[in-house]
Amino acid sequence: MKILVLNCGSSSIKYQLIDMEQNADLLAKGLVERIGLEMGEFTHKPATGDKYYVQTPIKDHEVGIKLVLEALLDNNYGVIASLEEIKAVGHRVAHGGEYFKHSMVLGEKELEEIKNLCELAPLHNPANLLGIEVMMKMLPHVKQVGVFDTSFHQTMPVEAFLYAVPYKYYEENKIRRYGFHGTSHKYVAPKAANLLGKNYEDLKIIVCHLGNGASICAIKNGKSVDTSMGFTPVEGLVMGTRCGDLDLGALLYIGEKEGLDFKGMNTLINKKSGLAGLTGSSSDMRDIDAGIKAGNERSLFAFKCFCYRVKKYIGAYTAAMDGVDLIVMTGGIGENDINARAEILGNLSFLGVDFDADANNVRGEDKLITKLNSKTAAMVITTNEELVIATDTMGLVK
Repeated sequence: MKILVLNCGSSSIKYQLIDMEQNADLLAKGLVERIGLEMGEFTHKPATGDKYYVQTPIKDHEVGIKLVLEALLDNNYGVIASLEEIKAVGHRVAHGGEYFKHSMVLGEKELEEIKNLCELAPLHNPANLLGIEVMMKMLPHVKQVGVFDTSFHQTMPVEAFLYAVPYKYYEENKIRRYGFHGTSHKYVAPKAANLLGKNYEDLKIIVCHLGNGASICAIKNGKSVDTSMGFTPVEGLVMGTRCGDLDLGALLYIGEKEGLDFKGMNTLINKKSGLAGLTGSSSDMRDIDAGIKAGNERSLFAFKCFCYRVKKYIGAYTAAMDGVDLIVMTGGIGENDINARAEILGNLSFLGVDFDADANNVRGEDKLITKLNSKTAAMVITTNEELVIATDTMGLVK
């Protein structure tokens, strides 16, 4: 069964075509960028063969998706002979609110619910919805499945998801912690347990998804019991351009001092803060590592703040679960930044983490990075959110 996975952003479309019949083989992947701008970009990479790249005006998402389908069919770099080979389309949807507790086949009722949730995720859900609607129009006889970033966290207890604001805001406006990166947390935790030869549902696991966007999830007996992102993806860890946890009084003070309206304050905490705000130059941990080597003090401050916040959440979630058996590092930074992992995990002996600095010298592969006799294991695990979407889609369609 060939499944097309789509992740539609406001000006981009990421996609993968995966054959789920036997080994979940990736047939092709690509990226449509700069949708709606004067000149767009399209990159298509079949699993075997040369990459195809073109610059061309891409007026809207419908034009972008047409490019994707044409590339998949192309005689030179395509991977299917007919669109009839695509049996289902799986869509990444950022916010499922309380309505979507698991992935769903999408119909008119579900589309209306996603539309209603656009108010909670104005940067993501409208683009996700647009991709679904375009694909329904272009492949009307193919089932569309929504896989929601928030659904994995719907098992959080009330004490973890409620905010201490007047209760009417939860009742009337659904103001609560939702959490994100659910597909990644859901994928890497059982994968790590399996590699350890342990039963996933018997473990207390802390997953650190560390990248430009970053979040931590506490998973107890196979269920998410807490996560660092909240009502929006801005809460929690220090991120590339997002501030993470911040005293709201400080935000109001800055807003008053700088004469910022709500839109300006939103831009400040989402696009001008985090690593970029601390360094004043870059949100990329690779640039920060280079800055540290060059003796740049602000790069060091940014690195320390990032790692400290991760370590603090690990401690908090260990307390919340009354222990931890396994800590998983994933995402762009978690999988590839040796120094960040060492800073975070190298001094957690009180949790029973016997860190192995030699084993930690690894990038982009699954590996145990604690010693064999460590009471608490730590692992690097590569994530694959597209495979989660394809797996859920296949299960629902079948």
